[in-house]
Amino acid sequence: MEPLFPDGAGWIEVICGGMFSGKTEELLRRIRRAQIAGQRIRLFKPDHDTRYHPTAIVSHDQTLLEAQPVPNSDAIYLLSTDAQVVGIDEAQFFDKGIVTVVDRLADEGKRVIIAGLDMDYLGRPFGPMPYLMAIAEFITKLHAVCVRTGGLAHYSHRRIPEGDTVQVGGKELYEPVSRQVFRHLRKQLSQ
Repeated sequence: MEPLFPDGAGWIEVICGGMFSGKTEELLRRIRRAQIAGQRIRLFKPDHDTRYHPTAIVSHDQTLLEAQPVPNSDAIYLLSTDAQVVGIDEAQFFDKGIVTVVDRLADEGKRVIIAGLDMDYLGRPFGPMPYLMAIAEFITKLHAVCVRTGGLAHYSHRRIPEGDTVQVGGKELYEPVSRQVFRHLRKQLSQ
């Protein structure tokens, strides 16, 4: 459901979930609908996320829209002055200043649509996402399919447990798993 507010009113929509749950696909769907409506769009992504394309947001199903890669949240604010709708992908990778930026954009009457992982590979809240969810008017939580059981997948299991929390990757590094599978895998790693 896409929210309908009076003209001039801003708001925040957060699309969250685990890897392969369709977050980016949903972000792009909402942005395309805003384009069809003739609204001025600005679309952003972290500049270090070059997995599929250096200057486009690309979903795992290869749907894409051109986007502005930015190094930090301040750049989003500076580049959004003429926008009616601001889209942000991979929000978990941005600095905590993104919360203030997004709140300010909404206060200025913009529709802000954010997609990001709500939890890291350890099952902990990821970066600024919990704060963005707290200030959002609308939250959409998506789920993938567990690759081991076929059930509902809420967690993103990283196949290579070592390394930094932030490791940009796709199916070569991550797999969507259910709560039970995630707990089992975490238990195995701790033994």
